[in-house]
Amino acid sequence: MKITHDNFGEMNSHPVTRYTVTNDHHVRMSVLNYGGIWQEFSVLTPQGRLNLLLSADSVENYQKSGYCVCQLIGPVANRIGHAQFQIDGHNYQLQANEGNNTNHSGDRGWQNHFWHVDTQINENSGQIILSNHYRPKDDGMPGVTNVQVVYTLDNQNQVTIDFYGHTDAATLFNPTNHSYWNLADRDARTVEAQELMINSEQHLAVDDGKIPTGQLVNNQDSAYDFKHGRLLGDALHEMLKTREKGFDDFFVVEPSTSMDHQPIAVLRDPESGREMKMFSDRNALVVYTANGMPDSVQLNRPGRSWVAIALEAQTLPDSVHHPEFGDIILRSLEPVHHQIRYEITY
Repeated sequence: MKITHDNFGEMNSHPVTRYTVTNDHHVRMSVLNYGGIWQEFSVLTPQGRLNLLLSADSVENYQKSGYCVCQLIGPVANRIGHAQFQIDGHNYQLQANEGNNTNHSGDRGWQNHFWHVDTQINENSGQIILSNHYRPKDDGMPGVTNVQVVYTLDNQNQVTIDFYGHTDAATLFNPTNHSYWNLADRDARTVEAQELMINSEQHLAVDDGKIPTGQLVNNQDSAYDFKHGRLLGDALHEMLKTREKGFDDFFVVEPSTSMDHQPIAVLRDPESGREMKMFSDRNALVVYTANGMPDSVQLNRPGRSWVAIALEAQTLPDSVHHPEFGDIILRSLEPVHHQIRYEITY
């Protein structure tokens, strides 16, 4: 187990550093101090090293991609309707960066900040520890919030992302990592030949701005039915009749962070046998298939629709307007901890 770091360019005249943990099986995990970007999860194959994440080789290309590629999203992932919310009778207005709504916390979201970084090696794991101190002028949210995000790679080839938050005044806290996965070899142009299972029986109905209406829709016998696993290509071709021509949808999942319970999702590439199991302690999985990604983006796989699949674990979107979806209010003296875990076999 070892940890190294190297230069990854500049952003806003500040150096960007890449931190890399390599475990005893030569599996590598890299994270950037800018945007908390998860830049690499790579394994050795007979054809050489393969990054199973969609990634770029410079911070500029991440910014140009426009698809939140593997960024650390917070303090609130996904959308907040009408860019406003209320806590304890107080109204708060956010930046409307997607029509009348806020998406991924707007321009002041965590993905647009530099992070303080520490590293730690244990006997069977290595950690990249990101921390930051956010005031209302920094992230647009009420309260002064201290955040720590810990990326851990262990010798079982598992990656765990732990999110810790505490605040001096009530605010919102519903972060995720916008990781895009493609488990196939480099010549696979899309994820159509891969299989996906989601431990879900319902997804959220949304309006034209992708804001949940509050209605739950049954997945069974539809393109959204991944309960028992199915080929992504079959589901995606059904989705061609939708406006998005792919998935940009919010699945209600059964939370699970224990090996004794079913993962919220499993992605598998039948040809290579590679598999990723995903665990989360929250009740939503946002699935996005890079719909309409142009070929002009400079990533490790040529840009196109369905080149990779984003699997974003969080509490159900817009829960500030739908209390039945879950509580994402972070309160003074009530620190919060969330966890996402990825178990990869290859």
